[in-house]
This record gives sequence, C-alpha cells and structure tokens, in this order.
Amino acid sequence: MDIITETKRLILRKMEPSDYGDLCKILQDEAVMYAYEGAFSDEEAKDWLNRQLRRYEEDGFGLWAVILKENGEMIGQCGLTMQDIPERQVVEIGYLFQKEYWHRGYATEAAMACREYAFHVLNVEEVFSIIRDTNTPSRNVAERNGMERVGSFVKRYRGVDMPHDVFAAKKGK
Repeated sequence: MDIITETKRLILRKMEPSDYGDLCKILQDEAVMYAYEGAFSDEEAKDWLNRQLRRYEEDGFGLWAVILKENGEMIGQCGLTMQDIPERQVVEIGYLFQKEYWHRGYATEAAMACREYAFHVLNVEEVFSIIRDTNTPSRNVAERNGMERVGSFVKRYRGVDMPHDVFAAKKGK
C-alpha cells in the first residue's frame, strides 16, 4: 500500500483501479454529489479515477483514498489537485466522503493532513478549497482547516452556472 500520510484514525494513500467500486459508493450517491448537480454515471466515475491516476504521474499528487484504520474500508477521498481560479492556478484541498461517514470529523482530519502535506512535503506556500456556495458542510471543513474565504467566482458545470467561494490558508499561519 502506497501510504501518503496517516492521522490518528485515517490512512491516505493513492487510489488504485481496484478502488473503483468503493469510489462509486461516493460518486454515484445523489446526496453526496449534490454540489456536482447529481450522481456520476459509470463512465464519469471511471474518468474521475483515471484522472487521479494521471495526476499522481503528472503532478505527484491528486485525490487520495481515505482509509479508516479500524477496518481498512475506503470511506472517502481527500487530497490535492491543481485547479483554476480567476487569473491563476492553485493547489486545492478537495474532499468527498460516503454519506454514512459525514459529521464524524473525518473530512476535517483528512483535509488537515493534506494541508500539512502540501506545506511541509510539497513546500507549497498557500492552499485553497473551492466550494460551491450552497455546500455548508464543506465550507465548515475549510474553516476548521484554518482557511478563510478570500473570493468567489462562477463555474459552469453540467450546463449549470454554480457560484463558488474560494477559501485559502497560508503556510505559517
């Protein structure tokens, strides 16, 4: 297992093709994917996984599988990706978890580990989270991760204009 980092309760590791079924538990759940305008098809889920595998090769990071130490189950994904915001490209901390694991602190724990990885392993000076304005739980995770809202913009996805807020945290703060 290619472990990226560990926390008290979680292991973050690179996703593998064999994680497809567990990933579908996240990406094909309407409730989980409401900020994306609905659940993904099989093809969209395969594309998502393949994009992470490419990111590992091209960027050296991507969204990682979040494994619960107590039982070895993949309960979510959290990691770092390159994302575009107006006028620049940034390192973003992103996260999605199976609904049954919401409100237990796992997203915050994983996001904090990703922030520390970005600052201390990748030596990034600033990290961001780009969150749909209606996604209050993800906004709360960003704030618990030491981030502040620094702007907003509109993304067009699946034919829908979606306002997004940009949160950021700087190294050393």
